[in-house]
Amino acid sequence: MPITEILSRNARLYGDDVSLVEISPELGSRREITWRGFDDAANRFANLLLERGIARGAKVAILLTNSLEWLPIYFGILKTGALAVPLNYRYDAEEIEYCLKLADADALVFGPEFTERVAAIIDRVPRVSVRFFVGDPCPAFAQRYEELTAGRSPQAPDVTLSDADDAAIYFSSGTTGFPKAILHDHGALVSSCLTERNHHCQTRADNFLCIPPLYHTGAKMHWFGSLLAGSRAVLLRGVKPEWILRTVSDEGITIVWLLVPWAQDILDAVDRGDLKLSDYHLSQWRLMHIGAQPVPASLIERWMRYFPSHQYDTNYGLSESIGPGCVHLGVENVNKVGAIGKAGYLWEVEIRDESGTPVIQGDVGELAVKGPGVMKGYYKDPEATARVLKDGWLRTGDMARMDEDGFIYLVDRKKDVIISGGENIYPVQIEDFLHRHEAVKDVAVIGLPNERVGEIVAAIVELKPGHTATETDIMEFAAALPRYKRPRRIIFDLVPRNPTGKIEKPKLREKYCGGSLVEAQLTCS
Repeated sequence: MPITEILSRNARLYGDDVSLVEISPELGSRREITWRGFDDAANRFANLLLERGIARGAKVAILLTNSLEWLPIYFGILKTGALAVPLNYRYDAEEIEYCLKLADADALVFGPEFTERVAAIIDRVPRVSVRFFVGDPCPAFAQRYEELTAGRSPQAPDVTLSDADDAAIYFSSGTTGFPKAILHDHGALVSSCLTERNHHCQTRADNFLCIPPLYHTGAKMHWFGSLLAGSRAVLLRGVKPEWILRTVSDEGITIVWLLVPWAQDILDAVDRGDLKLSDYHLSQWRLMHIGAQPVPASLIERWMRYFPSHQYDTNYGLSESIGPGCVHLGVENVNKVGAIGKAGYLWEVEIRDESGTPVIQGDVGELAVKGPGVMKGYYKDPEATARVLKDGWLRTGDMARMDEDGFIYLVDRKKDVIISGGENIYPVQIEDFLHRHEAVKDVAVIGLPNERVGEIVAAIVELKPGHTATETDIMEFAAALPRYKRPRRIIFDLVPRNPTGKIEKPKLREKYCGGSLVEAQLTCS
């Protein structure tokens, strides 16, 4: 059964019930849509796409912040047999161009926040000839989504889909620069619905608060549990602690997925007295779960002191394994906080050595996972696919160990991706940029552990002989980077390289963090 059938079922069974709510605290606005309205909007967009020649096998990129339109657009694309291609809304113009070309995008849906970036590259992506704009004012090189869909039929298009049909391309990357395109089919999307609901037992009575961006597999696939249950979800546009607790209280939220910094901000605000829990109706809130980065055990201990009745869970996943829960702690295992858990529902896990042989329990090796959510491969990159996929097993690139009870702990990352606040940051891009500074001879970018966001970006800078530069000089130069990529620390030192010319980043981590990146003291910052 393709995932679009779940939406259609909900429209038939629960048509008048609210499916999605959008709350924008800064604007003081609240919008909602029913399951029937959700399905109708998806059908209208699907019929518009088909009229424009976007059909089975075509690719439609989505460049939007979270909104009430996001998910109907996503499902409308799927209903045509085309592939949805969500884009990170933090991408700069060059990254947007790269991803549109890599995915062979035929169409683009974007919002007003991205007009300038899209305008800068639209002439360089002639294949993207169909362009829809959500909001106002609509630029001359696009057409307004709201006006065009309003006149289309709300009836489902006559398109037959199967689990084996391609459904979506998501983007990820290692340390080599720009992202890889990850191809998933409908069966993978449906499997994430089943995994998520099995882990968190969503019912029709639940109400899920979704704060992370919907382009991210984790956010959307956690919502898939609500989709399968036919239960309500709220999209909150903002992460201030007061906004989160006010939304939980006013909307009757029962499940919240947080990132580490948001949970810490809530606790810090309560500690300072800026927030009083007694001011909110929170008794219905049953589950808080965290993903996307290592979770400090001390954070959960603090959380449980303020919220002793909460169930807590953490999930491990990758875009290559369609988001949540290929490894899953389980709400009954709060005594194992610090572990990422055991194999999730429908998943298998192994820890392997370099030859692919499972290691002895307790030894460190590379985490490998197998299940129905493993990607079909990297789009147009069979060599990269072959490096990580064999016999259905996905090599994650993460080093891990298993304890005597079968729980898995991450030890370090084989790749050098920095995860800050749940976002992947690619060191090579920052290194290449800093190399442009006239005083810089060499530079290495690593992540330093940070209790709030998981890791912060640090740049080890080696200056050219006879040149001088201060930390402020480098910081000001780096201000041209997107904010989330800017180094938070500048360290002046020699950059060690091995005989083949590769930067020896483990030595830098050992020097500045005192050991493994994940198991280092979280106060190193």
